[in-house]
Amino acid sequence: MLEIRNFSKSYSNGKKAVDNISVTVEAGEICGFIGHNGAGKSTTIRAVVGVLDFTEGDILIHGHSVKKEPIECKKVTAYIPDNPDLYEHLTGIQYLNFIADIFGIDEAVRTDVIKKYGDMFEITSDLGSLISSYSHGMKQKVAIISALIHKPKLLVLDEPFVGLDPKAALTLKNIMRELCGEGSAIFFSTHVLEVAQKLCDKIVIIKKGSIVAAGAMEELVKEQSLEDVFMEVTENAE
Repeated sequence: MLEIRNFSKSYSNGKKAVDNISVTVEAGEICGFIGHNGAGKSTTIRAVVGVLDFTEGDILIHGHSVKKEPIECKKVTAYIPDNPDLYEHLTGIQYLNFIADIFGIDEAVRTDVIKKYGDMFEITSDLGSLISSYSHGMKQKVAIISALIHKPKLLVLDEPFVGLDPKAALTLKNIMRELCGEGSAIFFSTHVLEVAQKLCDKIVIIKKGSIVAAGAMEELVKEQSLEDVFMEVTENAE
């Protein structure tokens, strides 16, 4: 579903933010992307979703190149950034309908999806209010619902649990599992290693732009915790 092939990204001064990394996430898999601040996680994620241009390597989503067929990739992808930047002059429901219009979602279908996830996140009664009046957590919930409207084949999230209360975080975890059960793939970054260990099928650990460990969760962790593995591989990597 997602294939990152020999991807590199350099700063204007020539220093590489990401250096020749390759990652594959199959349909039905949840892949956690972890590393210290500045390791290259957000750079990679922004390239995957088409926000950041790149010249080295390629990224394929559902068989389509992000560089050569960006619209085809965006049709099947949803992206939730770490800081949701929504149109604050709209109400929640106006924003969700705007996103649904972009993806050409039938009115009956969107109504059902918005009701389903609005109720799950306990925000349905607030969707008539202006987004400018929302807390960070409420904005995050609207961003999540907007990402789910077109039933994406690839869901990409950057620190998705930041700003969510415990109940909303649990709801999101359940939704992520549900999506993968329906054949979607999920690629997300997080600093919450306990969550990643419980949720992910696969883990990729990145340090200073290079992958230092990757594999199936069970094979990578074995009898240790993910936190132990993370500390060991990042301290030993040059």
